[in-house]
Amino acid sequence: MSHNAERFMEDHLRNLTVGHGFWSLHVDTILIGWVLAGVIVGTGWLVGRRLEEGIPHGMQNVLEAILEFVDDQVRSIFTAADPMVGALALTVFLWVFLMNAMDLLPVLLLPTLAHALFGIRHFRSTPTADPYTTLGLALVVFLLTLYYHIKHKGLWGYLKTFLVHPFGPYLFPANILMTAVDEIAKPLSLGLRLFGNMFAGELVFLLIALLPWWAAWAPGILWSIFHLLIITLQAFIFMVLTIMYLSMAATDEGGAH
Repeated sequence: MSHNAERFMEDHLRNLTVGHGFWSLHVDTILIGWVLAGVIVGTGWLVGRRLEEGIPHGMQNVLEAILEFVDDQVRSIFTAADPMVGALALTVFLWVFLMNAMDLLPVLLLPTLAHALFGIRHFRSTPTADPYTTLGLALVVFLLTLYYHIKHKGLWGYLKTFLVHPFGPYLFPANILMTAVDEIAKPLSLGLRLFGNMFAGELVFLLIALLPWWAAWAPGILWSIFHLLIITLQAFIFMVLTIMYLSMAATDEGGAH
């Protein structure tokens, strides 16, 4: 790879950052994430004000289809009656999908506009290609699983699982280690899976952008079509695993409620 290509890749894989080290903020990630969250809330509010009876049309039809799809997934995995889980699953699916879908924009579009309008050199358009986003989402899921563990088992009931699972009470030191690793690995793998797939997709688009225009359009279109399946699948997987982890937390040792 030439020096210019290396610099191109390096420039377009940097976030617009404020601060240093652990306390740094990726402003582009936060901005786009909240704008897309606003799109979800605003669209839901507008559709809610113009609900049609009978056969819905337009955006209402799309949202009702998504709602039914998500509701089916929640009912099949989380058997307890809990309205928060359905709302959470719908929010996760839509928000992650929209953040993933930003990767389908022309890779140089937002960075070029940011530089031309505001003199900003580094600007990344896909929030889920930033590990801060995906691990932040996974952390929220982890905190919710703790809440459901304590809500359904009680604090002592939850802590007791660290002592007796999976090898029985006589091997409690090993149980503590194994259960702690298992609890931490779930949100970590949840966040890293999404980040890895979206970061890889962003890299492919950047590599295609390095090609001459006459050679880039065909692989660009083909990869966009394939990547559309990836971004949808990753949003679905993140939603399903979120529901599954909450369902496991709401059961006693994975058994009945």
